[in-house]
Amino acid sequence: MDLPRLTTDRLVLRHAEPALAVPLAQYAARNRAHLAPWSPPSATDLETAAGWVPLLIEAVAQCADQRALRWVLALHAAPEKVIGRISFTNVQRGPLQSCFLGYQIDHAHEGRGLMHEALSAAIPHAFEALALHRIEANYRPENSRSGALLARLGFERIGLAPRYLFIDGDWRDHVQTQRLNPAFDRAVFAPR
Repeated sequence: MDLPRLTTDRLVLRHAEPALAVPLAQYAARNRAHLAPWSPPSATDLETAAGWVPLLIEAVAQCADQRALRWVLALHAAPEKVIGRISFTNVQRGPLQSCFLGYQIDHAHEGRGLMHEALSAAIPHAFEALALHRIEANYRPENSRSGALLARLGFERIGLAPRYLFIDGDWRDHVQTQRLNPAFDRAVFAPR
């Protein structure tokens, strides 16, 4: 199976696959403290390649079945070094045609517009490749950078989910946002 690949002015977005286990483990180790306040705990040791391999095998299978897309970000100048991740997961079919968006970036690359650049390419691809009507993205209220990013990308706030997700040792509130696909073709929509 040919996995999708996207490029932007500064970035290469490769779909997650087992060949990326080592650079993903290095990314996780470099960003342990940076990502801890925003990421759910993992049952797998993400700081080892062995911990990544089964997850990456599943990521390929989910891509093939159109259940998820999981991108790994790298700069053109250093394509072997992972600097971020984007995931479109929990794809729901039928009358919902929706998924959840998650993303994270290396602490050394924050504030440079790289995630905006990456998501500006990945979101239209996800809408088209997965035939989605809607993408939902949630963030902790105190993560104003994430909220500003989503607003710039056209996500609208739809609510607040109290004690929504277990992160950083407790159940945390999350602001819920969504972006609808303006090009969703109702004429060819057939619930799966």
